[in-house]
Amino acid sequence: MKHFFPNESKILFILLFLLLFISFLGQYSVAGGQLEGHLQRHIVRIVLSIILMGCVYRMDFRLWNNYAYLLYIFAFILLIIVDLLGVTKLGAQRWIDLYFFILQPSELMKLAIILTLVRYYSLLSAPEVLKLKSHILPIFLTLFPAVLVFRQPDLGTACILIGTGVGIIFLSGFPLKIFATALVSCFILCPFGWFFLHDYQKNRVLTFFYPDKDPLGAGYHILQSKIAIGSGHIWGRGFLQGTQSKLNFLPEKNTDFIFTTIAEEFGFVGSVLIIFLFLIICYYFFWAANESRSRFSKLLCCGLGVLLYLHVFVNIAMVIGILPIVGIPLPFLSYGGSSMITFTISCGLVMSSLKQQKH
Repeated sequence: MKHFFPNESKILFILLFLLLFISFLGQYSVAGGQLEGHLQRHIVRIVLSIILMGCVYRMDFRLWNNYAYLLYIFAFILLIIVDLLGVTKLGAQRWIDLYFFILQPSELMKLAIILTLVRYYSLLSAPEVLKLKSHILPIFLTLFPAVLVFRQPDLGTACILIGTGVGIIFLSGFPLKIFATALVSCFILCPFGWFFLHDYQKNRVLTFFYPDKDPLGAGYHILQSKIAIGSGHIWGRGFLQGTQSKLNFLPEKNTDFIFTTIAEEFGFVGSVLIIFLFLIICYYFFWAANESRSRFSKLLCCGLGVLLYLHVFVNIAMVIGILPIVGIPLPFLSYGGSSMITFTISCGLVMSSLKQQKH
């Protein structure tokens, strides 16, 4: 390990190791203290993801710049394949069955959008960035895959794609007054988006405002999540002692609601520790951007930081009831191979960016 990562990258690796260890504890608890079933698959995914992160770190950083557009085209084609032939689970068509692995192409598109927009803006001069027409293509590059993801239907991931794209467009130097005007316009037009939502998505929005209206139906998830988090108090019920998860009152306890599972057993202190670790990693991404000399590296680290922050904020806000439930996994902690790969690759890219600065 001494010669594999430089000192700056070791910090990120340690932070990531702590999160993955917490992830193991959470999934071990969900599995009832048994090293079998989904926990074994989760451990394998952790190991493979770390290996993949190391491979990304060791790759020539310039390859990501050179092949960004090809990666976007590849991810976009996969989204079309999902739309036509994708695997359907729980009423959503989001996956491609590769037999040895269930791939969720929308996760790959998150990285593809970042790399594509970053490459595009890295080639523009400062005067060109200030021209409104220079941002038309990035807007469409963001909206096209978001529409395909929304059709799956996956409102949460579609919002993440749009949020990440908008973040990069803003950080690239988009004129502030025009950006603020566009943002206010979007908020004004948001109510009209109601007519494009699926019935279950409308129910989730209504449940957000009136969770007690249907406590055994649409409001069940969020009410049980709040009960579990509240029962953890300051120090938690104790490892493997969470009643809401053990008695199966808590739904999706190993995926979208893994934070609730951990909060019940480790309490407010454990919850704050997780949030603190995520904030440090986000800060690390933006610090790496500040250390970068090239515009591509700077925007890439910023874009990955925005992606990570949005995921953490939306997931935690969702399970504590300050945002509607939209089905966003918590990076590194939730069970799921595609999400794990996305964020370990992100860490590898940031470390590779730092390595590049030394050459």
